[in-house]
Amino acid sequence: MYRSCLLINVGTNPDRPRPGRRWLRNRYRVHQRLCMGFPSKERTETDAQFLKPWDPRDFPEQRHLADKPGGEVAPDVLRQVHAQRDERSGFLFRIDPRPGRSPVILVQSAGKPDWDYAFHNAQHMLRCFDVRCFSPAFSPGDMLRFRLLANPTKRLRADSIGPNGRRVGKEWEGKRVPVSPDKLEEWLTRRAEPGGFRVQALMSVEPGWAHMNKTRDRGKAQRLRSVRYEGVLEVADSARFGEAVVEGIGPAKAFGFGLLSVAPLR
Repeated sequence: MYRSCLLINVGTNPDRPRPGRRWLRNRYRVHQRLCMGFPSKERTETDAQFLKPWDPRDFPEQRHLADKPGGEVAPDVLRQVHAQRDERSGFLFRIDPRPGRSPVILVQSAGKPDWDYAFHNAQHMLRCFDVRCFSPAFSPGDMLRFRLLANPTKRLRADSIGPNGRRVGKEWEGKRVPVSPDKLEEWLTRRAEPGGFRVQALMSVEPGWAHMNKTRDRGKAQRLRSVRYEGVLEVADSARFGEAVVEGIGPAKAFGFGLLSVAPLR
């Protein structure tokens, strides 16, 4: 596996164009650009300078989006993105803002990315990048610092209670909605056991929103609940925890959620 660190140029002068800043505001475009770092062999052989228009069929990470002959994206793609993520395919990413400094995009991928190719026609947005091999190994009892940007949601059932205190209507059954603010810690705790770890301490729980729009129509913009967790965890089951690190935690992974970063506790 590989870990990439991309330093994004967001500009410092509000009176000058700042395309990198605008790009980061739309998670759909961020996902699209990052997918370009994993071109198919056919794409690079026939278009080494990236002159052809973007086509999801040319990038294995987005082929599941091209469900029509013309490569059009399905209308519900923002709710249902299910590219496989394991040690052989797929990638996860997270945008880490750094107040007063350039933001960073952390990418964890099964294959080695080609960021020169991905940003060939958008070099003004990328300051620099670093790619390193990543071979995680954990043991039960390991104490680790962690950071996770997640999309805490729940799927409504027939007996679910809505914000008005009443049962939801049939049109809402099966749909995902954000969990309430008072349930954010509980959401992470519930995912800890199947993920092979125990949350020992939460230093920070920061709710927010992530926005995306696959068109230029502002009226079709969508947003997803975003919560940044930071704290300390203990590895309970090394095999399951390793899977959680590789596959990510929670939904909406294609839009910058689910990447669990860990480091030794010192």
